Amino acid sequence: MNALEIILKSIQNVKVIDDSIDYKNYIPVDLSASNIELSKLNTGNAIDFEKYIENYLTASKAQVAFGGYNEERNLYKRSAAFNDTKTEERNIHIGLDLWIKAVTPVLAALGGTIHSFNYNAGLGDYGPTLILEHKIENHIFYTLYGHLSLESITGIEIGDVVKKGQQLATLGDASVNGDYAPHLHFQIIKTIGENFGDYPGVCSKSDLGYYLENCPDPNLLLKIT
Repeated sequence: MNALEIILKSIQNVKVIDDSIDYKNYIPVDLSASNIELSKLNTGNAIDFEKYIENYLTASKAQVAFGGYNEERNLYKRSAAFNDTKTEERNIHIGLDLWIKAVTPVLAALGGTIHSFNYNAGLGDYGPTLILEHKIENHIFYTLYGHLSLESITGIEIGDVVKKGQQLATLGDASVNGDYAPHLHFQIIKTIGENFGDYPGVCSKSDLGYYLENCPDPNLLLKIT
C-alpha cells in the first residue's frame, strides 16, 4: 500500500451519495462477464437494465447496489467507444459504481476545488461529469463523479471550493447519462494529466496495471465493506 492509499484508508465518515442511507442498506452486485443471469439480459437496453437493478435491490431489501472495481464486464460491447477495431477492447471497470434511482443526491467525498466538468455525451459515455481536486499532506489527487444530471454542471465554475459531504450534484437518468440505469461512477485518480472533465473509467487488459496503480480502489476511502 502506497502513501496515498494509506492516507485514504485513514479518512473516516465518507459518503458520495445520499448521506441518509446507511451502509447496512448497501449490497454488492456482480456485473461481471461471468454473471450467467446477467448474460441473459439485454444490457444494451437501459430500461431493462434499470428493471434488473430495481428488482435486485427489492429482492435484497437494499437501497444501493455497489461494486465494479477491477471488474471485467460485457456491458461495454454495445458501444464503439470501447470496441474500436483498431485498438484493444476496453472492458475492465476501474471505478466504483453505486446503483440507485435518478435524482439521488451526490456528495463530495472530500473537501477540495472543482478541477473540471463536462457533458460527455454519447452511448456508453459518462454523460455529465464532475472532477474535484484535493490536496492532503502534500498529495494532490482527484475524484471523478460520472453519470450526473445536466443540472449538476450548470451554475458552477472551475476553482469553486467544495466541502466534504457537500451536495455536488444529482444522478442523471438514461436520457443523459450515457444510456445506463441510473448510478454514480466514482473514481479516484492520482495523476490526471491533461484530461478535462473526463478520464477513462474502463481500460483494456494490457493497460490494467497502470490504471490500477493510478486509480486506487475507491472502497479504501468509502469503507462500504
